[in-house]
Amino acid sequence: MFLGIDLGTSSLKALVLDVDGAIVGTASAAYPITTPQPGWAESDPEDWWAAAGQAVRQAAGVHGAEIAAIGLSGQMHGVVLSDDAGQPLRPAILWLDNRARRQLEAYAELDADLRRRLGNPPATGMAGPTLLWLRDNERAHYRQAHWALQPKDWLRLRLTREAASEPSDASGTLLYDMTTDYWAKDLLDALDLRLDFLAPLRESVEISGVLTPAAADHLGVRPNLPVVGGAADTAAAALAGGLLEPGPVQLAIGSGAQVVAPRDRLAIDPTGRTHCFRAAAPDRWYAMAAMQNAGIALEWVRAILGVTWDELYAEAFSVAPGAEGLIFLPYLTGERTPYFDSTARGAWIGLRLGHTRGHLLRAALEGVAFAVRQGLEALAATGVPMTELRLAGGGSFDRRWRQLLADVMEQPLLATPTTAVSALGAALLAGVGFGAWPDAQRVAALAASPQLVATPGPASDAYREPYWRYRQLYLPIAAALA
Repeated sequence: MFLGIDLGTSSLKALVLDVDGAIVGTASAAYPITTPQPGWAESDPEDWWAAAGQAVRQAAGVHGAEIAAIGLSGQMHGVVLSDDAGQPLRPAILWLDNRARRQLEAYAELDADLRRRLGNPPATGMAGPTLLWLRDNERAHYRQAHWALQPKDWLRLRLTREAASEPSDASGTLLYDMTTDYWAKDLLDALDLRLDFLAPLRESVEISGVLTPAAADHLGVRPNLPVVGGAADTAAAALAGGLLEPGPVQLAIGSGAQVVAPRDRLAIDPTGRTHCFRAAAPDRWYAMAAMQNAGIALEWVRAILGVTWDELYAEAFSVAPGAEGLIFLPYLTGERTPYFDSTARGAWIGLRLGHTRGHLLRAALEGVAFAVRQGLEALAATGVPMTELRLAGGGSFDRRWRQLLADVMEQPLLATPTTAVSALGAALLAGVGFGAWPDAQRVAALAASPQLVATPGPASDAYREPYWRYRQLYLPIAAALA
Protein backbone atom coordinates (compact mmCIF):
# COMPACT_ATOMS: atom_id res chain seq x y z
CA MET A 1 0.00 0.00 0.00
CA PHE A 2 1.09 3.56 -0.69
CA LEU A 3 0.57 6.69 1.39
CA GLY A 4 -0.05 10.09 -0.18
CA ILE A 5 0.16 13.22 1.99
CA ASP A 6 -1.11 16.54 0.64
CA LEU A 7 -0.10 19.58 2.71
CA GLY A 8 -2.77 22.13 1.78
CA THR A 9 -3.27 25.74 2.75
CA SER A 10 -5.72 25.12 5.57
CA SER A 11 -5.67 21.34 6.01
CA LEU A 12 -3.53 18.27 5.45
CA LYS A 13 -5.03 15.28 3.66
CA ALA A 14 -3.76 11.71 3.85
CA LEU A 15 -4.78 8.89 1.50
CA VAL A 16 -3.84 5.21 1.44
CA LEU A 17 -3.92 3.37 -1.89
CA ASP A 18 -3.53 -0.34 -2.52
CA VAL A 19 -1.54 -1.86 -5.38
CA ASP A 20 -4.71 -2.29 -7.45
CA GLY A 21 -5.38 1.45 -7.30
CA ALA A 22 -8.23 1.24 -4.78
CA ILE A 23 -8.43 3.90 -2.06
CA VAL A 24 -8.27 2.16 1.33
CA GLY A 25 -8.62 5.19 3.58
CA THR A 26 -8.63 8.99 3.65
CA ALA A 27 -8.52 11.59 6.40
CA SER A 28 -7.77 15.26 6.92
CA ALA A 29 -6.73 17.58 9.72
CA ALA A 30 -7.14 21.35 9.71
CA TYR A 31 -4.90 24.15 10.95
CA PRO A 32 -5.17 27.94 11.05
CA ILE A 33 -3.77 30.63 8.78
CA THR A 34 -2.62 33.70 10.69
CA THR A 35 -2.48 37.31 9.47
CA PRO A 36 -0.11 39.14 11.85
CA GLN A 37 -0.33 42.22 9.62
CA PRO A 38 -2.75 43.23 6.85
CA GLY A 39 -1.84 41.42 3.64
CA TRP A 40 0.30 38.82 5.42
CA ALA A 41 -0.51 35.09 5.51
CA GLU A 42 1.45 32.62 7.65
CA SER A 43 1.20 29.15 9.14
CA ASP A 44 3.10 27.42 11.90
CA PRO A 45 4.83 24.38 10.36
CA GLU A 46 4.50 22.59 13.69
CA ASP A 47 0.74 22.66 13.09
CA TRP A 48 1.39 20.88 9.78
CA TRP A 49 3.47 18.28 11.60
CA ALA A 50 0.75 17.66 14.18
CA ALA A 51 -1.85 17.39 11.41
CA ALA A 52 0.29 14.84 9.55
CA GLY A 53 0.35 12.53 12.55
CA GLN A 54 -3.39 12.85 13.10
CA ALA A 55 -4.47 12.42 9.46
CA VAL A 56 -2.09 9.59 8.56
CA ARG A 57 -3.04 7.52 11.59
CA GLN A 58 -6.72 7.94 10.80
CA ALA A 59 -6.35 7.23 7.06
CA ALA A 60 -4.12 4.18 7.55
CA GLY A 61 -6.20 2.63 10.32
CA VAL A 62 -5.26 -1.04 10.63
CA HIS A 63 -3.13 -0.86 7.45
CA GLY A 64 -0.27 1.20 8.88
CA ALA A 65 2.14 -1.73 8.84
CA GLU A 66 1.31 -2.48 5.17
CA ILE A 67 2.38 0.89 3.77
CA ALA A 68 5.41 0.45 1.50
CA ALA A 69 6.24 4.00 0.32
CA ILE A 70 5.22 7.63 0.83
CA GLY A 71 4.57 10.42 -1.65
CA LEU A 72 4.10 14.12 -0.90
CA SER A 73 2.22 16.98 -2.48
CA GLY A 74 1.58 20.45 -1.17
CA GLN A 75 0.62 24.06 -1.63
CA MET A 76 2.96 25.89 -3.98
CA HIS A 77 5.09 29.03 -3.61
CA GLY A 78 5.47 29.30 0.18
CA VAL A 79 8.73 29.60 2.10
CA VAL A 80 9.81 27.78 5.26
CA LEU A 81 13.15 28.84 6.74
CA SER A 82 14.57 26.06 8.89
CA ASP A 83 17.72 24.66 10.44
CA ASP A 84 19.36 21.53 9.05
CA ALA A 85 17.01 19.23 11.01
CA GLY A 86 13.81 20.99 9.92
CA GLN A 87 13.23 23.16 12.99
CA PRO A 88 11.42 26.27 11.67
CA LEU A 89 13.08 29.59 12.38
CA ARG A 90 9.85 31.55 11.92
CA PRO A 91 6.30 30.86 10.68
CA ALA A 92 5.95 29.79 7.06
CA ILE A 93 5.06 32.56 4.60
CA LEU A 94 2.28 31.32 2.30
CA TRP A 95 1.33 31.73 -1.36
CA LEU A 96 -1.43 34.26 -0.62
CA ASP A 97 0.92 36.59 1.29
CA ASN A 98 1.28 40.07 -0.23
CA ARG A 99 4.13 41.56 1.80
CA ALA A 100 6.73 41.39 -1.00
CA ARG A 101 5.12 43.94 -3.35
CA ARG A 102 8.16 46.23 -3.33
CA GLN A 103 10.50 43.29 -4.02
CA LEU A 104 8.74 42.67 -7.35
CA GLU A 105 10.59 45.75 -8.62
CA ALA A 106 13.83 43.73 -8.55
CA TYR A 107 12.29 41.27 -11.02
CA ALA A 108 11.11 44.10 -13.27
CA GLU A 109 14.72 45.30 -13.55
CA LEU A 110 16.06 41.92 -14.72
CA ASP A 111 17.15 41.20 -18.26
CA ALA A 112 14.11 40.35 -20.44
CA ASP A 113 15.52 36.98 -21.53
CA LEU A 114 16.19 36.01 -17.93
CA ARG A 115 12.62 36.89 -16.94
CA ARG A 116 11.30 34.88 -19.90
CA ARG A 117 13.22 31.78 -18.81
CA LEU A 118 11.38 31.84 -15.48
CA GLY A 119 8.22 30.94 -17.42
CA ASN A 120 6.01 32.91 -15.06
CA PRO A 121 5.01 36.50 -14.38
CA PRO A 122 6.38 37.69 -11.00
CA ALA A 123 3.80 37.73 -8.22
CA THR A 124 3.79 38.19 -4.47
CA GLY A 125 3.58 34.96 -2.52
CA MET A 126 6.08 33.22 -4.78
CA ALA A 127 9.30 32.13 -3.11
CA GLY A 128 11.67 34.47 -4.95
CA PRO A 129 10.05 37.78 -3.92
CA THR A 130 9.40 36.38 -0.43
CA LEU A 131 13.08 35.50 0.02
CA LEU A 132 14.03 39.00 -1.12
CA TRP A 133 11.69 40.38 1.56
CA LEU A 134 13.23 38.12 4.20
CA ARG A 135 16.71 39.18 3.15
CA ASP A 136 15.72 42.85 3.35
CA ASN A 137 13.59 42.73 6.50
CA GLU A 138 14.63 39.69 8.60
CA ARG A 139 18.32 39.52 7.87
CA ALA A 140 19.15 37.38 10.91
CA HIS A 141 16.63 34.67 9.94
CA TYR A 142 17.77 34.81 6.32
CA ARG A 143 21.42 34.34 7.25
CA GLN A 144 20.73 31.73 9.93
CA ALA A 145 18.59 29.47 7.72
CA HIS A 146 20.17 26.23 6.57
CA TRP A 147 17.26 25.56 4.22
CA ALA A 148 14.61 27.65 2.44
CA LEU A 149 11.97 25.12 1.45
CA GLN A 150 8.58 24.78 -0.17
CA PRO A 151 5.94 23.55 2.31
CA LYS A 152 5.86 19.89 1.23
CA ASP A 153 9.66 19.83 1.06
CA TRP A 154 9.85 21.05 4.65
CA LEU A 155 7.60 18.13 5.59
CA ARG A 156 9.96 15.77 3.75
CA LEU A 157 12.89 17.15 5.78
CA ARG A 158 11.03 16.41 9.01
CA LEU A 159 10.15 12.92 7.78
CA THR A 160 13.58 11.89 6.50
CA ARG A 161 16.16 14.40 7.82
CA GLU A 162 17.11 14.93 4.16
CA ALA A 163 16.33 18.02 2.07
CA ALA A 164 15.13 17.72 -1.52
CA SER A 165 12.73 19.33 -3.95
CA GLU A 166 11.50 18.45 -7.44
CA PRO A 167 10.76 20.37 -10.64
CA SER A 168 6.99 20.84 -10.36
CA ASP A 169 7.37 22.80 -7.11
CA ALA A 170 10.70 24.41 -7.98
CA SER A 171 9.30 25.77 -11.26
CA GLY A 172 6.82 27.86 -9.24
CA THR A 173 9.41 29.69 -7.16
CA LEU A 174 10.59 32.34 -9.66
CA LEU A 175 14.05 30.91 -8.94
CA TYR A 176 14.00 28.13 -11.56
CA ASP A 177 15.12 28.24 -15.18
CA MET A 178 12.46 26.47 -17.26
CA THR A 179 14.86 26.05 -20.19
CA THR A 180 17.59 24.25 -18.20
CA ASP A 181 15.36 22.45 -15.65
CA TYR A 182 17.43 23.63 -12.71
CA TRP A 183 17.81 26.49 -10.27
CA ALA A 184 18.49 29.72 -12.16
CA LYS A 185 21.99 30.45 -10.88
CA ASP A 186 22.41 33.59 -12.98
CA LEU A 187 19.14 34.97 -11.61
CA LEU A 188 20.19 34.24 -8.04
CA ASP A 189 23.42 36.12 -8.71
CA ALA A 190 21.55 39.04 -10.24
CA LEU A 191 19.18 39.27 -7.27
CA ASP A 192 21.92 38.60 -4.69
CA LEU A 193 20.04 35.60 -3.28
CA ARG A 194 21.59 32.48 -1.78
CA LEU A 195 21.81 29.24 -3.77
CA ASP A 196 23.16 27.13 -0.91
CA PHE A 197 19.86 26.96 1.01
CA LEU A 198 17.81 25.75 -1.97
CA ALA A 199 17.30 21.99 -1.83
CA PRO A 200 18.81 19.54 -4.34
CA LEU A 201 16.36 18.61 -7.11
CA ARG A 202 15.05 15.08 -7.72
CA GLU A 203 12.38 13.81 -10.10
CA SER A 204 8.85 13.34 -8.76
CA VAL A 205 9.11 9.52 -8.64
CA GLU A 206 12.70 9.43 -7.40
CA ILE A 207 13.32 8.23 -3.85
CA SER A 208 14.60 11.25 -1.94
CA GLY A 209 14.98 9.83 1.58
CA VAL A 210 13.73 7.21 4.01
CA LEU A 211 11.45 7.66 6.98
CA THR A 212 13.22 8.09 10.31
CA PRO A 213 12.16 6.02 13.33
CA ALA A 214 10.89 9.14 15.13
CA ALA A 215 8.80 10.22 12.14
CA ALA A 216 7.47 6.67 11.67
CA ASP A 217 6.33 6.65 15.29
CA HIS A 218 4.62 10.01 14.77
CA LEU A 219 2.72 8.74 11.71
CA GLY A 220 2.01 5.25 13.03
CA VAL A 221 3.80 3.42 10.19
CA ARG A 222 7.01 1.38 9.78
CA PRO A 223 10.38 3.18 9.75
CA ASN A 224 12.74 3.27 6.75
CA LEU A 225 9.93 3.60 4.19
CA PRO A 226 11.09 5.29 0.97
CA VAL A 227 9.80 8.83 0.45
CA VAL A 228 9.65 9.95 -3.20
CA GLY A 229 10.06 13.44 -4.63
CA GLY A 230 6.32 13.97 -5.00
CA ALA A 231 4.81 17.01 -6.70
CA ALA A 232 3.17 20.37 -6.22
CA ASP A 233 -0.52 19.98 -5.41
CA THR A 234 -1.74 21.05 -8.85
CA ALA A 235 0.70 18.76 -10.66
CA ALA A 236 -0.24 15.85 -8.39
CA ALA A 237 -3.95 16.47 -8.99
CA ALA A 238 -3.40 16.55 -12.75
CA LEU A 239 -1.59 13.20 -12.60
CA ALA A 240 -4.39 11.66 -10.53
CA GLY A 241 -6.91 12.94 -13.07
CA GLY A 242 -4.99 11.40 -15.97
CA LEU A 243 -3.85 14.77 -17.33
CA LEU A 244 -0.32 14.50 -18.74
CA GLU A 245 -1.13 14.80 -22.46
CA PRO A 246 -2.70 17.87 -24.14
CA GLY A 247 -6.46 17.97 -24.58
CA PRO A 248 -8.45 17.77 -21.35
CA VAL A 249 -8.33 20.77 -19.01
CA GLN A 250 -8.74 20.45 -15.24
CA LEU A 251 -10.36 22.93 -12.88
CA ALA A 252 -9.42 22.59 -9.22
CA ILE A 253 -11.24 24.67 -6.64
CA GLY A 254 -9.71 24.80 -3.19
CA SER A 255 -8.53 27.88 -1.32
CA GLY A 256 -7.69 29.27 -4.74
CA ALA A 257 -8.78 28.05 -8.17
CA GLN A 258 -6.55 26.71 -10.93
CA VAL A 259 -7.31 25.86 -14.52
CA VAL A 260 -4.63 23.46 -15.78
CA ALA A 261 -3.87 22.54 -19.39
CA PRO A 262 -1.21 19.84 -20.00
CA ARG A 263 1.54 20.59 -22.51
CA ASP A 264 3.96 18.24 -24.29
CA ARG A 265 6.38 21.08 -25.00
CA LEU A 266 7.62 24.14 -23.13
CA ALA A 267 5.39 27.07 -24.13
CA ILE A 268 5.68 30.30 -22.15
CA ASP A 269 2.74 32.74 -22.31
CA PRO A 270 4.03 35.91 -24.04
CA THR A 271 1.17 37.96 -22.54
CA GLY A 272 2.30 37.16 -18.98
CA ARG A 273 -1.26 36.43 -17.80
CA THR A 274 -0.88 32.68 -17.17
CA HIS A 275 1.73 30.36 -15.72
CA CYS A 276 3.91 27.56 -17.07
CA PHE A 277 5.14 24.87 -14.67
CA ARG A 278 6.80 21.48 -14.88
CA ALA A 279 4.47 18.49 -14.57
CA ALA A 280 5.00 15.44 -12.36
CA ALA A 281 6.74 13.58 -15.20
CA PRO A 282 9.89 14.24 -17.24
CA ASP A 283 9.46 16.29 -20.44
CA ARG A 284 5.95 17.35 -19.54
CA TRP A 285 4.63 20.78 -18.55
CA TYR A 286 1.32 22.45 -17.87
CA ALA A 287 -0.07 25.91 -18.48
CA MET A 288 -2.16 27.30 -15.66
CA ALA A 289 -4.50 30.16 -14.91
CA ALA A 290 -4.32 30.82 -11.16
CA MET A 291 -7.04 32.68 -9.29
CA GLN A 292 -6.15 33.37 -5.65
CA ASN A 293 -9.65 33.79 -4.25
CA ALA A 294 -12.01 30.85 -4.53
CA GLY A 295 -12.66 28.74 -1.43
CA ILE A 296 -10.81 31.23 0.73
CA ALA A 297 -13.20 34.00 -0.35
CA LEU A 298 -16.28 31.81 0.06
CA GLU A 299 -15.13 30.71 3.53
CA TRP A 300 -14.68 34.37 4.50
CA VAL A 301 -18.18 35.17 3.23
CA ARG A 302 -19.62 32.17 5.07
CA ALA A 303 -17.97 33.18 8.36
CA ILE A 304 -18.78 36.90 8.08
CA LEU A 305 -22.45 36.23 7.31
CA GLY A 306 -22.71 33.53 9.98
CA VAL A 307 -23.96 30.55 7.98
CA THR A 308 -23.02 26.91 7.67
CA TRP A 309 -22.10 25.55 4.26
CA ASP A 310 -25.50 23.89 4.00
CA GLU A 311 -27.19 27.21 4.79
CA LEU A 312 -24.95 29.02 2.32
CA TYR A 313 -26.00 26.78 -0.55
CA ALA A 314 -29.67 26.71 0.49
CA GLU A 315 -30.01 30.50 0.77
CA ALA A 316 -27.85 31.28 -2.26
CA PHE A 317 -29.77 28.98 -4.56
CA SER A 318 -33.12 30.35 -3.39
CA VAL A 319 -32.11 33.52 -5.28
CA ALA A 320 -32.39 33.75 -9.07
CA PRO A 321 -29.25 33.73 -11.25
CA GLY A 322 -27.67 37.17 -11.42
CA ALA A 323 -28.47 37.93 -7.75
CA GLU A 324 -30.81 40.76 -8.86
CA GLY A 325 -27.93 42.92 -10.06
CA LEU A 326 -25.54 42.32 -7.14
CA ILE A 327 -21.92 41.64 -8.15
CA PHE A 328 -19.18 40.26 -5.90
CA LEU A 329 -15.49 40.84 -6.61
CA PRO A 330 -13.63 38.09 -4.72
CA TYR A 331 -10.18 39.75 -4.66
CA LEU A 332 -9.66 39.52 -0.89
CA THR A 333 -5.95 38.64 -1.21
CA GLY A 334 -5.15 40.47 -4.45
CA GLU A 335 -5.33 38.50 -7.68
CA ARG A 336 -3.13 36.68 -10.14
CA THR A 337 -4.70 35.67 -13.48
CA PRO A 338 -5.46 37.83 -15.37
CA TYR A 339 -4.38 40.97 -13.49
CA PHE A 340 -1.36 40.04 -11.37
CA ASP A 341 -2.29 42.81 -8.96
CA SER A 342 -1.51 42.23 -5.30
CA THR A 343 -3.40 45.43 -4.41
CA ALA A 344 -6.73 44.30 -5.92
CA ARG A 345 -9.54 44.33 -3.38
CA GLY A 346 -12.93 42.66 -3.02
CA ALA A 347 -16.39 44.22 -2.89
CA TRP A 348 -20.11 43.68 -3.20
CA ILE A 349 -21.32 46.19 -5.77
CA GLY A 350 -24.89 47.19 -6.53
CA LEU A 351 -26.43 46.73 -3.08
CA ARG A 352 -30.07 47.76 -2.64
CA LEU A 353 -32.49 47.69 0.28
CA GLY A 354 -34.25 44.71 -1.22
CA HIS A 355 -31.14 42.53 -1.17
CA THR A 356 -31.01 39.81 1.49
CA ARG A 357 -28.29 37.60 2.91
CA GLY A 358 -29.20 35.10 0.20
CA HIS A 359 -28.35 37.68 -2.47
CA LEU A 360 -24.96 38.30 -0.87
CA LEU A 361 -24.28 34.55 -0.83
CA ARG A 362 -25.48 34.01 -4.39
CA ALA A 363 -23.34 36.90 -5.64
CA ALA A 364 -20.30 35.46 -3.85
CA LEU A 365 -20.67 32.09 -5.59
CA GLU A 366 -21.21 33.81 -8.92
CA GLY A 367 -18.21 36.12 -8.40
CA VAL A 368 -15.89 33.17 -7.84
CA ALA A 369 -17.33 31.46 -10.93
CA PHE A 370 -16.81 34.64 -12.97
CA ALA A 371 -13.17 34.77 -11.83
CA VAL A 372 -12.73 31.16 -12.96
CA ARG A 373 -14.26 31.92 -16.36
CA GLN A 374 -11.89 34.86 -16.78
CA GLY A 375 -8.97 32.55 -16.04
CA LEU A 376 -10.26 29.95 -18.50
CA GLU A 377 -10.52 32.59 -21.20
CA ALA A 378 -6.97 33.83 -20.50
CA LEU A 379 -5.68 30.29 -20.84
CA ALA A 380 -7.63 29.68 -24.06
CA ALA A 381 -6.09 32.85 -25.52
CA THR A 382 -2.63 31.24 -25.34
CA GLY A 383 -3.72 28.62 -27.87
CA VAL A 384 -3.69 25.51 -25.65
CA PRO A 385 -6.04 22.73 -26.80
CA MET A 386 -9.14 22.30 -24.64
CA THR A 387 -11.21 19.25 -25.51
CA GLU A 388 -13.11 18.98 -22.21
CA LEU A 389 -13.30 20.61 -18.77
CA ARG A 390 -12.86 18.39 -15.71
CA LEU A 391 -13.50 19.29 -12.08
CA ALA A 392 -11.25 18.20 -9.23
CA GLY A 393 -11.12 19.03 -5.54
CA GLY A 394 -13.51 19.20 -2.62
CA GLY A 395 -14.65 22.76 -3.38
CA SER A 396 -16.52 21.60 -6.50
CA PHE A 397 -18.74 18.76 -5.35
CA ASP A 398 -22.12 20.32 -4.48
CA ARG A 399 -24.54 19.55 -7.30
CA ARG A 400 -25.95 23.10 -7.45
CA TRP A 401 -22.48 24.63 -7.39
CA ARG A 402 -21.43 22.39 -10.28
CA GLN A 403 -24.46 23.48 -12.26
CA LEU A 404 -23.66 27.15 -11.64
CA LEU A 405 -20.11 26.56 -12.88
CA ALA A 406 -21.34 24.81 -16.04
CA ASP A 407 -23.79 27.64 -16.71
CA VAL A 408 -21.16 30.36 -16.24
CA MET A 409 -18.45 28.53 -18.23
CA GLU A 410 -21.03 27.57 -20.89
CA GLN A 411 -19.35 24.17 -21.07
CA PRO A 412 -20.20 20.63 -19.95
CA LEU A 413 -18.35 19.66 -16.78
CA LEU A 414 -16.91 16.26 -15.95
CA ALA A 415 -15.65 15.31 -12.49
CA THR A 416 -12.99 13.06 -11.00
CA PRO A 417 -14.23 10.54 -8.41
CA THR A 418 -12.41 11.71 -5.26
CA THR A 419 -12.01 14.96 -3.39
CA ALA A 420 -8.42 14.21 -2.31
CA VAL A 421 -6.94 14.30 -5.82
CA SER A 422 -3.57 15.79 -4.82
CA ALA A 423 -3.10 13.18 -2.08
CA LEU A 424 -4.08 10.51 -4.61
CA GLY A 425 -1.48 11.82 -7.04
CA ALA A 426 1.14 11.73 -4.29
CA ALA A 427 0.26 8.10 -3.47
CA LEU A 428 0.49 7.15 -7.16
CA LEU A 429 3.96 8.71 -7.38
CA ALA A 430 4.96 6.70 -4.30
CA GLY A 431 3.82 3.54 -6.09
CA VAL A 432 5.88 4.37 -9.18
CA GLY A 433 8.94 5.10 -7.03
CA PHE A 434 8.48 1.79 -5.24
CA GLY A 435 8.18 -0.07 -8.55
CA ALA A 436 4.51 -1.04 -8.48
CA TRP A 437 3.91 0.82 -11.75
CA PRO A 438 6.48 1.57 -14.47
CA ASP A 439 6.18 5.35 -14.82
CA ALA A 440 3.97 8.38 -14.30
CA GLN A 441 2.62 8.19 -17.86
CA ARG A 442 1.31 4.68 -17.23
CA VAL A 443 -0.31 5.80 -13.96
CA ALA A 444 -2.02 8.73 -15.70
CA ALA A 445 -3.38 6.35 -18.36
CA LEU A 446 -4.91 4.20 -15.62
CA ALA A 447 -6.89 7.09 -14.09
CA ALA A 448 -10.62 6.50 -13.72
CA SER A 449 -12.68 8.08 -16.46
CA PRO A 450 -14.36 11.30 -15.30
CA GLN A 451 -18.14 11.38 -15.29
CA LEU A 452 -20.39 14.06 -16.75
CA VAL A 453 -21.88 15.99 -13.82
CA ALA A 454 -23.38 19.14 -15.34
CA THR A 455 -24.26 20.64 -18.71
CA PRO A 456 -25.09 24.29 -19.40
CA GLY A 457 -28.75 25.04 -18.81
CA PRO A 458 -31.17 27.94 -19.30
CA ALA A 459 -29.36 30.02 -16.66
CA SER A 460 -26.37 30.45 -18.99
CA ASP A 461 -28.18 33.29 -20.75
CA ALA A 462 -28.84 35.00 -17.41
CA TYR A 463 -25.12 35.12 -16.58
CA ARG A 464 -23.81 36.78 -19.73
CA GLU A 465 -24.69 40.37 -18.79
CA PRO A 466 -23.58 40.02 -15.13
CA TYR A 467 -20.30 38.50 -16.30
CA TRP A 468 -19.76 41.41 -18.69
CA ARG A 469 -20.39 43.86 -15.83
CA TYR A 470 -18.05 41.87 -13.55
CA ARG A 471 -15.24 42.25 -16.11
CA GLN A 472 -15.75 46.02 -16.28
CA LEU A 473 -15.51 46.58 -12.51
CA TYR A 474 -11.86 45.72 -11.83
CA LEU A 475 -10.31 48.85 -13.36
CA PRO A 476 -12.54 51.49 -11.73
CA ILE A 477 -12.32 49.78 -8.34
CA ALA A 478 -8.53 49.52 -8.66
CA ALA A 479 -8.31 53.18 -9.64
CA ALA A 480 -10.50 54.25 -6.71
CA LEU A 481 -8.24 52.41 -4.25
CA ALA A 482 -4.95 53.55 -5.80
